[in-house]
This record gives sequence, C-alpha cells and structure tokens, in this order.
Amino acid sequence: MQRYIWQSPDWPRLRWEEARLLAPLSRCRLIQGKLLGQMTALDRETGMQAWADLLVEEAVETSHIEGQILDRKTVRSSVARRLGLDAAGLPRPESGADGLVAVLLDATEGYEKPLTTPRLKSWQAALFPTGYSGLYRIIVGDWRGPSPMRIVSGPLGREKVHYEAPPPDRIEEEMAGFLHWWETSRQEMDGILRAGIAHFRFVTIHPFEDGNGRIARAITDMAMAQDQGASRRYYSLSAQIMACREAYYDVLEKTQKGDGDITEWLEWFFDCFEGAIRRSADLLHNVLVKAAFWRQHAQTQMNDRQQKVINRLLDSGKGGFEGGLTTRKYVSMAKVSRSTAQREIRDLLEKGVLAENPGAGRSTSYDLIWPETDTFQDIPTTS
Repeated sequence: MQRYIWQSPDWPRLRWEEARLLAPLSRCRLIQGKLLGQMTALDRETGMQAWADLLVEEAVETSHIEGQILDRKTVRSSVARRLGLDAAGLPRPESGADGLVAVLLDATEGYEKPLTTPRLKSWQAALFPTGYSGLYRIIVGDWRGPSPMRIVSGPLGREKVHYEAPPPDRIEEEMAGFLHWWETSRQEMDGILRAGIAHFRFVTIHPFEDGNGRIARAITDMAMAQDQGASRRYYSLSAQIMACREAYYDVLEKTQKGDGDITEWLEWFFDCFEGAIRRSADLLHNVLVKAAFWRQHAQTQMNDRQQKVINRLLDSGKGGFEGGLTTRKYVSMAKVSRSTAQREIRDLLEKGVLAENPGAGRSTSYDLIWPETDTFQDIPTTS
C-alpha cells in the first residue's frame, strides 16, 4: 500500500496545475525584479555589505529551522573573512558555522559549476566537521546508512511518524535521477518553479543522515543564483521559512503523502519566495534609502565632516536620531567648534540637505530631507 509519494509508480514524475500557479509566479517575478532593480543602484561597497548582511541572516536562519542556534557574531566573522571584509573586533569563526558559510558561498558563487555527488557529500561533511550532530556520531561525507530515515515527533515510545524516506538501497538511483534532472531542467522551465521542485525532490529523497534541510536550501539558493545569473541574492528564503516553519513542515508532509500533484507545495513556495523578498526589503530599507540619498546629492558639495554627520543620520533611519540633530550634537560628532558647526549646518540647510524641525522650542534641531523611495506596498499580495 502506498503511503508516500516516492512509492508511486509515477515517481519522480511530478505534476502541477499551471493555471493556479500563473498569478503567484507572476507576483514573484514582479517583486523580484523590483528588488533587483533597486539593488543595482547601490555602489560596490554598500552592495557588498548588504549581501554580507543577508548571507549572515541566511546562515543563522537555515540552522535555526533545524533547531541549531548559531552565534550571529561568529557567523558574521566567517562571512567577513570569506568575503574579504573588515572582521576587526569579531570573534574567530567556529568550525560548524564556518562550514555552513562555505557551503552557502560555494552554492551561490559557484552556481555555474556542476552539481555532483562528490560536491554534495563535501557540503554535508562541511556541516559536521567533528563527525557529530549534537551528541550523536553520524555518517559524514556519504549517503546515510541502513537504518530507516524517519521524520518523527513526540515523546519516546509515542512518536508520530510524519515521513519515511526511500530505503538506502535506492539512494544512488534516486540521486542520479535528481542530478540528471537538475542539469536538464535548467533550460526547460522557469527558474523559480525549478527551485521549488528541486527543494521538494531533495528533501523527499533525504539522502544524508543529517543536514538534508540545510543542503536542500543551499540547492534552492543555487537554483535562484542560476536563475538570476548572479551569485548575490538580496533576500533570505531560510529566514522566511523560519518565520512560518510549522506551515513549511505541514505542506511538505501533506505533499510527500500525496499522489504526485505538488501544486499546493509550489503555491506555498511561491508565497514564501514573495515573503522573503518583502522581508529583505524591510531589512535593507536603510541601505536603499542611504543609496537614494547619495544618488540625489551626487553633485552637492560637502566636506568630510558634513558627510560623516549625514551618514550618522542615515544610519539611524528616518526619525531614529533621537531629538534630531542639534548644534551641540554636531560639535560632538564632527569634533569642531560651535561656530564651525553652526556654519556647516547653515550650509546644509541652504543646499537642501537639512531642514529645521518644527516646534523645537528653545532648542533648534534639524533632520535630513529624506528622499522618496519606492516600496513594495503597491504590489498585490493576492491574485
């Protein structure tokens, strides 16, 4: 009796209702293009920092989904060192976190390299450099062993089996089929659709003893890098999956126990993709505003002190610089006399960089004239 999708005689042939997917896929493409368009306006240094921030987010959250809490500072240290960014004041990277960052970068920066069995096995080994997952020794750098691979929950003796993966004697055949499909499908279907299918197929095969979820998400990132033709992605699917983890596992379980129709999974995946970009847009809002500001004032003459103070205001975000900018605060930040501070503030007022805050009373304060930036609010979230 069939219990799981891989027991179907049609497996691994999957099907979906294109009519139901057209609208959500179109929304994904629209919002993806909008974010990419905004990020291309960033200068190289700002773009690199934004990418690093999202890579840290991806590493932390893809581990969090599996119940592993990584120290954000050690992850940032690993990212900074691997990208050649300033790592001053950060702790030394931990081996597990460093291995995960290496996997994510190999998947995205090496998106044009073939996805092979040795490459996948090296990724899994990098996730578990000690050979242990928690307190338990596991098989690393190779497919899982003879024991059944089950996804269970509940207390010992009363476990609920949510899913059981194909038996180990099928893994070689299953993965050979998956890797062949991976290569041939790139030119045959939409890239976001392909990413969703790749994710589902890999976690359904579940070829490793541990680390399958993290590697599935790395494969998904690689698919998206191939789709964009670029290694940098300014959104984190893992962060969005973590935000709705229960729904993620529910739709996976339902689809893995289905008859081969993965429409519901793909609808969920597209919704997750859209949510990931919206979430990242919020995280990157200050980066985008800062870029828009300097683009608007590319021809405005300012000295180094003025630029330093303005960057402090930009970094604080709109309304985030408590009490506004005052002459006293300018003196402190720019290390100048009060008369120089007043003269430089007046210069910024005349150039349309600053404006006086209304209702300041006895103490005059100022704020930036903030640029208008495009948002994602005009994109509908339902079909």
